[in-house]
Amino acid sequence: MLRLSAVVVLGALVVGCGTIGLPEGGRPDPDVPRARLTSPPPPARGEEREHARILASYGGAYSDVALQAYIETTIERLVAASERPDLRYRLTILNSPSVNAFALPSGSLYVTRGLLALANDRAELASVLAHEMAHVVARHAVAREEQVRQAAIVSKVISDVLQDPQLGALSMARSKLSIASFSRQQELEADVIGVATSARAGFDPYGASRFLSSLARHGALRDQALGSDRAVSDTVDFLSSHPSAPDRLSIAITNARQFAGPGDAGERDRDGYLARIDGLTYGDDPSEGYVRGRRFIHPKLGFTLIAPDGFSLENTAQAVLGASLGGREALRLDAARMGGTDDLSGYLSSGWIEGVETASVEVLNLNGFEAATAVARGKEWSFRLYAIRFGSEVYRLIFAARALTPDIDRQFQTAAQTFRRVSLEEADRLRPLRLKIVTVGPGETADSFADRMAQLDRPVERFVVLNGLDRAKPLQAGQKVKTVVE
Repeated sequence: MLRLSAVVVLGALVVGCGTIGLPEGGRPDPDVPRARLTSPPPPARGEEREHARILASYGGAYSDVALQAYIETTIERLVAASERPDLRYRLTILNSPSVNAFALPSGSLYVTRGLLALANDRAELASVLAHEMAHVVARHAVAREEQVRQAAIVSKVISDVLQDPQLGALSMARSKLSIASFSRQQELEADVIGVATSARAGFDPYGASRFLSSLARHGALRDQALGSDRAVSDTVDFLSSHPSAPDRLSIAITNARQFAGPGDAGERDRDGYLARIDGLTYGDDPSEGYVRGRRFIHPKLGFTLIAPDGFSLENTAQAVLGASLGGREALRLDAARMGGTDDLSGYLSSGWIEGVETASVEVLNLNGFEAATAVARGKEWSFRLYAIRFGSEVYRLIFAARALTPDIDRQFQTAAQTFRRVSLEEADRLRPLRLKIVTVGPGETADSFADRMAQLDRPVERFVVLNGLDRAKPLQAGQKVKTVVE
């Protein structure tokens, strides 16, 4: 369970690609007809299913008519400047706090509101969109599907004809590594195409490098807050389809220099972009619960939990995840069906987690909820487990520690006692967090803004990363910045 949590915590931070010749620079020819962003032809049945799956995975579509129109106008400019001005695209803003963007071969483009919150000007947004459009233009998704199909065929031939399933599995594993490497090459290629397209459309080509810098800092802050295991992180990054941010940042700057010097770039439209995202929902969607500091509240389901002191929390579609500073303690809260048993103590020993000490199993009451708890010990981690009956489901609250000392175990048990129902009045008082764009006044600092923001962990660092700022440089009176309010 802990390894699964680590992988989920590291989730993909997507935007960008490789090594083809750079198109020549310059702005688009005004005499060339601009492509209209009309809906593309209906997608194939498989892509309809993929679209539905994407919506289900990312909280559905996010509705903001003015923001949608602003992004679509940006896409129109990019299409007209691209190598395929005949292609048409359909944009969906996803209602997810994750930082992500991607495209389907049919021309369906997806961008999360989490990515829109992290970007700081129109050129940064254009760099992301141009990158994803490059995947469509270069038919990368089609090529990747063919790679996977060929690998599966080779594996089946070895298994069936040579009657050696182990060799077939080994062949498939090696093919997956090859496919991952090929995909990283595609990502670098899309980075190159994207920077060139943005520059030809009149946008600042350095938007890509600025966004990649913010992306790297956002990922580092996220890892620090949740105590991500670097060994796990490195493994995931190696098998990832996206190159590391430092490599891409260096390449993006080199690509941008083909079109303009740092002080002689194209349109950024920072103030215009910030005006469009003023009021954008930030962080968790109300339907999936909220994280407020160490507290998780789910008004719809009607419960709350407070993590131990020093923990940071993140709410994902699969579970609530948390870790202490340094990552030596962690937690996971999720829900599951009990299956064939109604006995909570028996459920703890049913095998969903190994190493349960039978003598430690105890039945108890948590603020009116029937529950059971136990201790489990593994090779590197020890666990304090809770199974809490909640309607027809069981909530599984898992605390983990490198060393489960009596003091740490008491902290875990105290935190479990905070699991309780949320009253209707308490739920009604909760509001989603939103971005608010404000103008910096004389003498204001990152610290003063962080003090006024809604309850977030590491507010100063989040303010700096959210605004793409240099912590060492003072804020300038009159500049626009993003803040987070309730």
